Amino acid sequence: MENNRPSIPTRQGHDTESIAWGYAEHLKFTLGVDRYSSSNYDRYMALALAVRDRLMNQWMKTQQTHYKEGVKRVYYLSLEFLIGRSMGNNVINMHLQPAVEEALTDLGYSLEELREEEIDAGLGNGGLGRLAACFLDSLATLNLPSFGYGLRYDFGIFRQQIENGWQVEQPDDWLRRGNPWEIERPDVVVPVHFGGRVDTIVKRGRREYNWVDTTPVLGIAFDTPIVGYGGETVNTLRLWSARAAEEFDFSEFNEGDYVEAVASKVSAENLTKVLYPNDKLYLGKELRLKQQYLFVACSLADIVRRFKKCKHPWKEFSNYAAIQLNDTHPSLAVPELMRILIDENDLDWDSAWEITVKSLGYTNHTLMPEALEKWPVPMLEKLLPRHLQLIYDINHHFLQRVSIAFPGDMRRLNRMSIVEEGDVKQIRMAHLSIAGTHSTNGVAALHTDLLRTRVVPDFAELYPERFNNKTNGITQRRWLLKSNPALSRLISENIGDGWVTDMSQLKKLTPFAEDASFCKRCEEVKKEAKERLAAILEAEHGFIINPESIFDVQIKRIHEYKRQLLNALHIVMLYNRIRKGETQNLIPRTFLFAGKAAPGYQLAKLIIKLINNISVVVNGDPVASKYLRVYFVPNYRVSLAEKIFPAAEVSEQISTAGTEASGTGNMKFMCNGALTLGTLDGANIEIIEEAGRENAFIFGLTADEVADLRPDYSPFDVYNQDKEIQEAVDLLFSGNFNFSEPGIFEPLRQALFDQGDFYMHLADLRSYADAQNQVQELYRDRENWNRKAILNIACSGKFSSDRTIRQYAEDIWSVRPCPVNTEHDPINTLEEARK
Repeated sequence: MENNRPSIPTRQGHDTESIAWGYAEHLKFTLGVDRYSSSNYDRYMALALAVRDRLMNQWMKTQQTHYKEGVKRVYYLSLEFLIGRSMGNNVINMHLQPAVEEALTDLGYSLEELREEEIDAGLGNGGLGRLAACFLDSLATLNLPSFGYGLRYDFGIFRQQIENGWQVEQPDDWLRRGNPWEIERPDVVVPVHFGGRVDTIVKRGRREYNWVDTTPVLGIAFDTPIVGYGGETVNTLRLWSARAAEEFDFSEFNEGDYVEAVASKVSAENLTKVLYPNDKLYLGKELRLKQQYLFVACSLADIVRRFKKCKHPWKEFSNYAAIQLNDTHPSLAVPELMRILIDENDLDWDSAWEITVKSLGYTNHTLMPEALEKWPVPMLEKLLPRHLQLIYDINHHFLQRVSIAFPGDMRRLNRMSIVEEGDVKQIRMAHLSIAGTHSTNGVAALHTDLLRTRVVPDFAELYPERFNNKTNGITQRRWLLKSNPALSRLISENIGDGWVTDMSQLKKLTPFAEDASFCKRCEEVKKEAKERLAAILEAEHGFIINPESIFDVQIKRIHEYKRQLLNALHIVMLYNRIRKGETQNLIPRTFLFAGKAAPGYQLAKLIIKLINNISVVVNGDPVASKYLRVYFVPNYRVSLAEKIFPAAEVSEQISTAGTEASGTGNMKFMCNGALTLGTLDGANIEIIEEAGRENAFIFGLTADEVADLRPDYSPFDVYNQDKEIQEAVDLLFSGNFNFSEPGIFEPLRQALFDQGDFYMHLADLRSYADAQNQVQELYRDRENWNRKAILNIACSGKFSSDRTIRQYAEDIWSVRPCPVNTEHDPINTLEEARK
């Protein structure tokens, strides 16, 4: 690379020279450092700003095009967006990677090294937030006009440390060194009101409602560009940050009470201080409700502002806005939109309700009744009195419809009411979401079926046309192209790179499963990924991992229904076999666990402790450790997941059938060539349908069998009838794994026996152990294992979030692609600055 300054303004050129100049100028003029004073993080920031520069023109052009074309937009409302790192994704999607790598190499750095400096944007707990992030990528790649809306938490999902085997939560101050990908919009400010009272007056025979004496909080917009693959459409993720309406009270300050003077500011800004961990124990907390309303009120105000700017009549609102509620967290959108239409724009009830229902769609993400969100009426009355009025009115109209459809059925009215009676009345947010939207979708075929038949069957009977399935998906750009470049290159060399935007093209790999040369190359790619992960885990955590062992991986939130405990019980069974000398033909196995337990979920935290204690005993045993290694990898996050998925060989998807809505980790494992070891639950069923049952390891009770067995199930019967299970359980609770910590695992024993083993660990343990034996036997035949791994990759095309989003766009949103011109004359930048 020559030292001549490029003729094209450096902020716009995509060539090596322009990127090098852009990087260098940000380092000097934006960050104020040079080669002597800059840190690796400074260099990452300079590169991030240089890449962001190249997004800017297309980002603005996208918004201008959407405005000129009068498009209908998708507004995706999610309280969580688990974005992870943005550098690699943006570089790949903008087709900048070769130029960026060359520019950095010429300057003496590497892209990989600088990418590691980026802090994950962990604004989500797990699958829900990661799904939302994948959806944004697909919306942009498919040229679908959209905005994502969420909250800009100062502290994301906690940073997990392991101390003496226990999870310890540390604050995730992800913004402490700045975020180069966002732009604050101080002019986009929404006042949001809490508390107060509602005054009712009658004007010209019509009631009007005035929500007065409220405490206002301001929502400030922060925008992040979301670039689609190819760099044509750059949509927006708009996150709201809370600010006080007044910085501080001068009268308090003048009287000498500084703390009280800034109290309202601190209270207001606490609203977006921290992401709530995903735990049912947190439901009902006032701060959580205030977060949900802040996010909904700001987002709907922004959507309505954009609509009114175009001066269309209100009856056309749903022709320009498709608002999707990602779970029940944004369900206050139903009464809030009604409030905006009735109180602020003078629409009558029927017109407002028609607009609301037509505009809103709802995605359900849970099958467990206890996880369906409810809010106490007294809390709503205190914080959102006008919304409580509207919810009661909505319920009145709704129950009228139910009583007409099912006359005289009082029990049904009770079951379906949005208001749940009890010592403290509660508002059922899932019921509100179904009643107030035109579409309710599940996220896997089994999930949707169980939603219709078990969770809300009365609603499915009343609104059969509203229920539909949209099986979840993942973006192959991040989870294959970015995270597994070696496998991606191998695939593209043999079938072309069309799969990057059309994942169904992976089907072309099917014949290669019979190609010995291709199979061997796939095996080499997997081995390299295993060696790379082993080196990373040794460097960061001191783990000693044999790359020749089977990499058996379970990475997901720690929860009883996800059954990390089942995995641990089987490990103890294997340990017992090794202690008995049953090691003939035993292939070494490395079990990797990762995931966070919600801070208030004591049993989940105890499962982490158990896994770590098993790890200490097994890995420290001079005989067992030759065949068996167990590790819990701390602080699971998106950037860590990107390193683990390419190396995994066995994908643990072992939830109790009928509990997992979908899962998306199973899809990430599949497209990276891991074989599924799982129950017939969530999207596992569809994975098996695509890949063939013979190319996975399926075990355990089905959802129907679980439901049938549960009333009469006795874990003691399993314990007494299966000697090997009995020995494993006895060893687990004998103190062997907690020699110096007597009794700490007693709550786990109680959950398994005294409390009836609700999640059927012991009921499925023998079937699980048999399936694990099949894993061992198949792995012995590496040729056959490789063939099945390739078939899994070839059959993973259905599970692209592109397919999911196309189905949403066609079936629910009625939104069409809007191409955006990518040609750009640099002189336009100067012209656009003129008055």
